[in-house]
Amino acid sequence: MSILEIAPLVRGAYLARHSIPVFVTAAEGGTATASVAVEALDELPAALASADLALPGTLAVTVGEETLAFTAGTVGDPAPLPHGKEADASAAAARARVVEGKVAVVTGGAQGFGAEIVRGLVSSGAFVYIADLNGEGAASLAAELGPTTAAITVNVADEDSVAAMAATIAATTGGLDLVVSNAGIVRAGSVLEQEAADFRLTTEINYTAFFLITKHLGRLLAAQRRTAPVWATDIIQINSKSGLVGSNKNGAYAGSKFGGIGLVQSFALELVEHGIKVNAICPGNFYDGPLWSDPDRGLFVQYLRSGKVPGATTVDEVREFYEAKVPLRRGTYGSDVMRAIYYLVEQEYETGQAVPVTGGQVMLSS
Repeated sequence: MSILEIAPLVRGAYLARHSIPVFVTAAEGGTATASVAVEALDELPAALASADLALPGTLAVTVGEETLAFTAGTVGDPAPLPHGKEADASAAAARARVVEGKVAVVTGGAQGFGAEIVRGLVSSGAFVYIADLNGEGAASLAAELGPTTAAITVNVADEDSVAAMAATIAATTGGLDLVVSNAGIVRAGSVLEQEAADFRLTTEINYTAFFLITKHLGRLLAAQRRTAPVWATDIIQINSKSGLVGSNKNGAYAGSKFGGIGLVQSFALELVEHGIKVNAICPGNFYDGPLWSDPDRGLFVQYLRSGKVPGATTVDEVREFYEAKVPLRRGTYGSDVMRAIYYLVEQEYETGQAVPVTGGQVMLSS
């Protein structure tokens, strides 16, 4: 009997019973306040529907001859939010509340846009897994932000690593409400000169990894839905404006991002039956983050070296060139992306979309 199989069903039952986000953790020892016993896993959803699922509490689940225990509680004291036909326009007034008490994971969460998203979610009352290949950075950020975070070291391009992350989440919180697939890299270069290894690495991290994240974390969300049939969840890919328009001497990146939007639309069609909305956010340039401003590998340096900005001889000139392309005359901030995340979580009637957050630099057209 696997925690990956049982925990999301248990969490879903609590979600259905209480209509608020619930934190379900695999427990060792202690006295159970309620119990459920079935002969086979397929019998568990029905048994959970009639179980005594008080909050807080400890539930003992027996399947066949094996027993697992789960403690259930909440992060803070979240209030139920209106949804579906019960919601009206006034529900948008407290948009940040849509993530209060919920469980989220942010890949690439130790730095850059990812860290900005983590901070925004934590400040809005969510419990956040900071998932990053940079385990030390993730742990440092978790220590800074406090007990409503947890650090996970993960290589999003390695399936075993992503599967292990899913197992850790199942054992720690039982399931998830929000997946933010943010991890990404850029290897700029001319198609006439770029090494194939750089092209493949960009594709692995920016494209294939989103498939792996959706596959393994989507399984948790789908299992949870079996016992929480009205509880919607979200997968949000942090894409790029380069997923909407081509990028000169940056084809590996743009191609991976265009492909990512194709996956978003396809996964949205498939996962809607499991109550999972799948959308993308396409930010403009986060000039102050390491992706652009790292002095050794940042895009300003890469673009200066590759000659992408004609006549530029300094990093400052490259930056001025790109800021001048934005009608609102600045780069994208973390707060801009957070507003889009709140919108996509709050909006129950949208899936498969790529939302631009570019200061007007990219405008959608039919």
